[in-house]
Amino acid sequence: MNKWTRRVELSRASAGPAAGETASLAHHYFAFLSYSHADSNEADWLHRELERFRIPSTLAGRLTANGVIPKRLSPIFRDRHELAASDDLTEEIRVALTASRCLIVLCSPAAAKSRWTNEEIEYFKRVHPDGCVIAAIVAGAPGREDEDCFPEALTQQYDRRGRPTGRRAEPLAADLRDAGDGKRLGLLKVIAGILGVGLDDLVQRDQLRRQRRMAAITGGSFLGMLVATGLAVTAIQARDAARDQRREAEGLVAFMLGDLKDKLEPIGRLDALDGVGSKVLDYYSKQDTSQLSDAGLLQRSRALSLMAQVAYLRGDMPKAQQLYRQAMAGTAEAVARDPQDAQRLYDHAQNVFWIGELARKQGQMAEAEVAYREYKRLADQMAAIEPDNLRWRMESAYGDVNVGIVYRNERRFADAARQFSGALAVMERVASIDPKNAEYQTSLANLLGWTADAERDRGFPDQAIQIRQRQIEFLQQLTAGYPANVDFRVRQIPAHEGLGILLSSTRGPESGLEQLRLAVAEADHLIPIEPENSYWKGLAAQAQLDLAGTLLELGQVADARTYAGGGCDLAAQVLSRDPGPAWRHLRTTCLMIRSELASKAGSGPEAMALAQQALAAARNESSSDPVADRYAIADAYRLVGDIRQRMGDRRAAETAWAAAFAQLPPNMAERPSEMHQRAGLLQRLGRGGEARTLTESLKKMGYGRKE
Repeated sequence: MNKWTRRVELSRASAGPAAGETASLAHHYFAFLSYSHADSNEADWLHRELERFRIPSTLAGRLTANGVIPKRLSPIFRDRHELAASDDLTEEIRVALTASRCLIVLCSPAAAKSRWTNEEIEYFKRVHPDGCVIAAIVAGAPGREDEDCFPEALTQQYDRRGRPTGRRAEPLAADLRDAGDGKRLGLLKVIAGILGVGLDDLVQRDQLRRQRRMAAITGGSFLGMLVATGLAVTAIQARDAARDQRREAEGLVAFMLGDLKDKLEPIGRLDALDGVGSKVLDYYSKQDTSQLSDAGLLQRSRALSLMAQVAYLRGDMPKAQQLYRQAMAGTAEAVARDPQDAQRLYDHAQNVFWIGELARKQGQMAEAEVAYREYKRLADQMAAIEPDNLRWRMESAYGDVNVGIVYRNERRFADAARQFSGALAVMERVASIDPKNAEYQTSLANLLGWTADAERDRGFPDQAIQIRQRQIEFLQQLTAGYPANVDFRVRQIPAHEGLGILLSSTRGPESGLEQLRLAVAEADHLIPIEPENSYWKGLAAQAQLDLAGTLLELGQVADARTYAGGGCDLAAQVLSRDPGPAWRHLRTTCLMIRSELASKAGSGPEAMALAQQALAAARNESSSDPVADRYAIADAYRLVGDIRQRMGDRRAAETAWAAAFAQLPPNMAERPSEMHQRAGLLQRLGRGGEARTLTESLKKMGYGRKE
């Protein structure tokens, strides 16, 4: 197997800057009311009732999956114009749909037949794939052929990229008809859906508020004065006691999220960290969020961020995203209360970063870039407020690293190298000023990895090797100084692996064996510490598969089969927890190595079947670099052709190699590994002169391996 094409994710591990959503992602309308103009009277009533409904004070300010609960649901967007004369939705409608938190659809047979209602639903689902859509039935019945009230788009499920999947969706529904929920209960169902709270929670508070209102009206003024006097005395006493209790409780919470968390994080035990976060959130669940102090609001968000990190390490990306967005809503509110507080900006920036990082892991680079640039803006703002604060200077450097990652994914390799080099100079200065700060040392070690990758990508392997060696030596020193901190050991896995691949590609496969074995050994040491950590398992799987591929090149088939089996087993475990794009390349790599092993064993049909599966897996990859995904497909086609050749079918082999070459994009900046891949395909296709030109260029860079 051609090991140059194997991709190693050398991203920031579990401890790096993180952060919240950007201003461009905020919503202007609480809901967009979509309806057929045949239902204008019902739309008038619902629009009026929604905007004048007062949220119970015990709910206002609470953070839910739909954001911070407001005191009033205003504004609600309602289109009052007929669209029949238009060929498409107006720009005003598109902007309003984009800026709306939820979509409310008045459902009736007329709405089911309305082109514009259907197009509004489709557009909302495209721009908000995970958005809140609520069906409010005013006439007809869902699913009945003669009086179906659901527009077609309402029952269509969309994926995370806003594309229809063909699967049926079941929208949240409220029946406003007298024969259904009735107007009052139906209205409360709609409001509960917008707010993201349980219906019972809202109904009970609504009934309690009405009861209190009636009691206030019927009670005598004199009696009210007497009661008020007594209650005032009791309330003052209760307030003082509650205030003291809250101070003690919040002091304990601060300890749990501070000193206790800092002691638990280095040992890598996810269950303990999860327990800390759960206990803190359990405490705040009993508090009125709208009455939380600034410190309380930030502590709640930190607990959510902690639990999001645990979910990420366990491979539960959807839960991690949900928790980070909730945490982000809290830190955004804290920043809004005091925009000049650098610590609040820092807390918010961490959530912004992780929203971007999770997007990058899932191949959504546009969303990642927005978050990364917002993170950089927040970091620079912190440094401007407190220019002498070392931590904020490090945050600004982290922001530069994130921009470098964007450049790297845009294949601006020289720009990425310069960006990383500038950040490295800042981090080295700050880390030298505070050498006992483990966070700074970790970040410096991590940036050395990014810098090595950038030098490798732009064709300077000797510099990349030197930086990798420096990174490994630095991590070993940190491990010796902080033996209980597993994070330093985690980062040694991709460091050894990256150095092993560099040595193999420049000095021959046997030169990289020792480093690849060290990467596998580090992973073997870590996994028993926390078997639930999917991130560690993903790194371990990649290391074992890379070692297996190198052993296969050296003809050590038995050992290659052993490590391939271990790597494939780990890859299956990771993908069962996180089937998203972040780890899909593991399946492709596993299948390609198994195909090569079958071919070595003389089983041509089995090798071909596995190669075809590898090709299908490569087509399913969707990383943050779509160009690299095409090279992965090309490598799978190359393997199919090689096996066809071994089976004696030269014509079929040439067809597969031609298909592989067609995948390679023209006029695109290539990594040396990709140049090597192109040269190999040219040689197979009989275009030896072009292949030699590329090979000579690689030799000048320092890549001396032979095909």
